[in-house]
Amino acid sequence: MKDTREWAEKLRIEAEECRLISKLATNPAKRETFTRLAEGHDRQADDLEALIASGNLQDGQRQEPENNRN
Repeated sequence: MKDTREWAEKLRIEAEECRLISKLATNPAKRETFTRLAEGHDRQADDLEALIASGNLQDGQRQEPENNRN
């Protein structure tokens, strides 16, 4: 689960970076794009954190596609 928590934290950091870029952008389209990217990263982090909290994700749990299983 450590990897998943680190992944969620990375998404939060990327969201903050996108917000900063959005604030600094002079082009309205770029501001909107980076705002949407930040929101998307936050949603993904929220989803990962909810999955961790639910207990449905175990440490190191990775599922392989059906066709790769023996």
